[in-house]
Amino acid sequence: MMASTEEPVDARVRRRLRELRTERGLTLQQVAERASIDISTLSRLEAGKRRLALDHIPALAAALGVSTDELLGTPPPQDPRVRGEARKFDGMTLWPLTRHAPAGGLQAYKIIISAKRRNPPPIETLRVHEGQDWMYVLDGRLRLILGSEDLTIEAGEAVEFTTWTPHWFGAVDGPVELILIVGPQGERVHLHK
Repeated sequence: MMASTEEPVDARVRRRLRELRTERGLTLQQVAERASIDISTLSRLEAGKRRLALDHIPALAAALGVSTDELLGTPPPQDPRVRGEARKFDGMTLWPLTRHAPAGGLQAYKIIISAKRRNPPPIETLRVHEGQDWMYVLDGRLRLILGSEDLTIEAGEAVEFTTWTPHWFGAVDGPVELILIVGPQGERVHLHK
């Protein structure tokens, strides 16, 4: 008898349940409410500490907005290319380099800052938020206001800083091309106004 390398159905459903829930940015509480099951039951189902019953499948699939076949089946291979549309915002053009991450995940962007984005707002209006920002300058010279510091970041240099410090970034003397990695709080503050 040949040993099967295929994932058992119950393990696949548990994995798909977690994947689909996190892809949609849903909490255990939200899915449990939608499926009309207890949150502790859902938590134990995902963790493999409770046996998955057939009557759970339709309710969980509906709560996640998928068919039962999608919950039971193996997901189709995902195209690895990221095809985000460029968008312009506040003197910057942004291209997403990652798909929308699960809640709490990091996002990467390629950004071109216009040479016109040179003057920061007054320091007392600079924003702060939870998390860290990470930037790598590909081309040009980046102006980074970080609290009371006014820094020039050259091409080939990277910076990482806590975003509890008031901050702003723009151009020094021409356009700037950079890679920005931010968490969900930084993405909301810097890239979605």
